Amino acid sequence: MAEFVMPQLGADMSVGKLIAWRKKPGDTVTRGDIIADVETDKADIEVEVFTGGVIVKFLVQPGDKVPVGTVLAIIREEGKPVAEVAPSTMPSIAVPRLAEGPAPSKPLVERAEPVRLRISPAAKKLAADLGIDASTVSGTGPAGRILREDIERAAAAKAAQPVLTEVVSDRQARMRQAIASAMARSKREIPHYYLSTTIDMSRVMQWLADENLKRSIENRVLYAVLLIKAVALALREVPELNSTWLDGRATPHSDINVGVAISLRGGGLVAPCLHNTDRQSIDDLMKNFLDLVKRARAGTLRSSELSDATITVTSLGEQGVETVFGIIYPPQVALVGFGKVVERPWSAEGQVVSRPTMIATLSGDHRVTDGHRGGLFIAAVDRLLQELGEL
Repeated sequence: MAEFVMPQLGADMSVGKLIAWRKKPGDTVTRGDIIADVETDKADIEVEVFTGGVIVKFLVQPGDKVPVGTVLAIIREEGKPVAEVAPSTMPSIAVPRLAEGPAPSKPLVERAEPVRLRISPAAKKLAADLGIDASTVSGTGPAGRILREDIERAAAAKAAQPVLTEVVSDRQARMRQAIASAMARSKREIPHYYLSTTIDMSRVMQWLADENLKRSIENRVLYAVLLIKAVALALREVPELNSTWLDGRATPHSDINVGVAISLRGGGLVAPCLHNTDRQSIDDLMKNFLDLVKRARAGTLRSSELSDATITVTSLGEQGVETVFGIIYPPQVALVGFGKVVERPWSAEGQVVSRPTMIATLSGDHRVTDGHRGGLFIAAVDRLLQELGEL
């Protein structure tokens, strides 16, 4: 038997709220299937299952908020017998309702005979949470059954916008608190060292301009993707930086999964990863990068994208920042920062010329690497950007 537990979707997560199950007991699942939706302080996440088999039972119900590590479901792995499963001993955390109107003392509309309201349990609970009178909602399910989506549409159309605004503001506040907690922990526990170098971007920008002339507008390459690819390939040369620090020691990883810091429209940020970044072509990386940004801002990320990153890249060039020295996101051991491309005087072949340049930085964990190895890494990033044929 395998236990499906509430995953830790980042170092700043301690609890999660189960929004909905995507499967039901008796269903067969394979590794990578989306089994549930979980709400965190940052976003609603599509959670994948990491073992295959048949779902025996669910131990946590939608709406329950439980600590990381709580057993949510039991899965019978292929070829293994069913065993009696005891309910999870991990405590649930009570979740305050968003809003609930007072119960009417008598029906709002007198009916000649009672009519049973056809509504799913999830929709009924959501209607109570949002203060929606379900009897006024038209159902789109079988035989007019009211579904969760019907309640969501009714809530969106309702004039009581202050309730929804309060919910959004609460999530933003919780996100900032989660980020502050993780970053405080990072600065407290990780002995950071910092390196920087200025990279001549003239070859990169010229290659990008020439390449994009051959492409349609929707298929043009963003230079940010070239930076991500260069970081991934440089990790092959300095693999110590592709590690995580857990249980007092460094654990190296064979897969290179570059996390990308993405700002959210309502404030805050997430850093989901692009899996096997070093093995993706520029075209595939471009497509997957755009998809990742879109889903991050729409709140439809997958759990593996938030838990598998082995290093993070942050780029603040679009915000006009020339230099960024980032804080390492635990349990990772390094973070790479890129600033904006700026025209600067540059010495080349005995002459001072104007060149587009960019400052690249590395924040490293001194428990795992040192300035020498970090210097080799950031030099490799520079070289790889100059030799675009290797990307």
